[in-house]
Amino acid sequence: MNRKIKLIWDFRGPDALETAKHHAMHLKEFATMENLHFYEAATEQTSEHHAIACMIIDEKDLLTFRDALHPHRAVVTA
Repeated sequence: MNRKIKLIWDFRGPDALETAKHHAMHLKEFATMENLHFYEAATEQTSEHHAIACMIIDEKDLLTFRDALHPHRAVVTA
């Protein structure tokens, strides 16, 4: 079974959520243009001045996404 990885980009400041939403849109566009499989590209607001854009991918694709998109961090999901 292939593990899923959540790639995370952090955004801070009063416009963090809007910036994260914009970034998530570009993540989807990139994956579509490059014909790369992903499960989800989304945003989460963690506090008033911190939001993240995230993308769920298969572990086998980690290096491709990491090298192209430079996420701030990644975690293994269920």
